[in-house]
This record gives sequence, C-alpha cells and structure tokens, in this order.
Amino acid sequence: MKVLLASRNAKKLGELRRILVAEGLSGIEVVGLADVPEFPEAPETDPTFEGNALAKARDAFAATGLPAVADDSGIEVDALNGMPGVLSARWSGAHGNDAANLQLVLGQLRDVPDERRGGAFVCTAALVAADGVEVVVRGEWRGTIRREPAGTNGFGYDPIFQPEGQDVTSAELSPEDKDKLSHRGRALRLLLPHLRELAQGR
Repeated sequence: MKVLLASRNAKKLGELRRILVAEGLSGIEVVGLADVPEFPEAPETDPTFEGNALAKARDAFAATGLPAVADDSGIEVDALNGMPGVLSARWSGAHGNDAANLQLVLGQLRDVPDERRGGAFVCTAALVAADGVEVVVRGEWRGTIRREPAGTNGFGYDPIFQPEGQDVTSAELSPEDKDKLSHRGRALRLLLPHLRELAQGR
C-alpha cells in the first residue's frame, strides 16, 4: 500500500520510513509530493497546527486518492508567549529561511535568563484516507533554548533546542536517537495503529 506524505522534505520522508521499519510495520511504501503529479496546495492559513495539518492531508488525499499523512510543526517558546508557533517557518518574514528565523529568536531571547528559556517543539500529524478516515494527533518535545547554535543534524530550530534530559542540542543527536525522542517521531508513532489498520485492510 502506498501512503503519501504531503511533503517535499527529504528528511521528513526519511524519518517516517525509518519509524515504520523500526516499528516493524511492513506493507507500506511511503512516497512524497515529488513522486505524484503536482496539484494545487492550499496555503497554511489556519491559526493552529491541527488545522494546517488536516487541510494539507485533505488536499493530498483529494488530489491523489492515496492515504495521505501531513504534518505541521514548529517551536513554541515560553518567553515569547508560545510564539513563533504556527509561524515558525516564516518567523523572520521569509518562508523557510532557517538561519534568519533562528537568529531572530536568539535575538528576541538575548536578555532572557536561563531559567526562563523553556520551550517545546510541537508536531501535529493528520491522516486522511478513504471511507471518511480522518485522524489528527499531536506530539510535544520539551526543552530549553540555547544561547548559541550547535550541531548540523536536523533543520530549522534544531541547533538551538536542547531537549530535556540531554546535554546536547537536537541538531547534535543522531537521526535514530532523534526519531525516538522528537515531537515528529512522537506524533508519527501515534498514527502507526491507524496506518497498520489501513495496511491490513488493503
């Protein structure tokens, strides 16, 4: 059974594929947006992670007929009242400019003391499939915001996020360790029972 991950991000595709293998879930081939004919993608205008993920999954399923998984994720910084949140990818004004987004957050937190630099990565994942199947799940990964970036694994805010219980940033973790701990890994694992049901009923 093919499952469409509504993303062109090769790292997200790799992550879902690794999780399926690690959990022993066979019979599913994960494909990305680059593997299907192009279709109009609605902009992410919902004020919640849940709404954006569900809209993307619905669009992908409607356009392709494949069971579709989509996610919306970002970082919520306590000292910024939960922002950037759904605006994480375009916090600096230009969508996907990881370096500018990261530097803006660091600048905004420059005078914030260490004990108030908490935050969380959040990922909401949605699955939409035939027969009215719609599932939305949420994973969170708490930690603190470092003062300087470190590490080259991952993307986005990974180099300044130090997960609880770790002495390194999420950009310094191996892909396998990150899969086990991360917000996206947690959310995708919550979808596994539903993917397993789809695979068994194909």
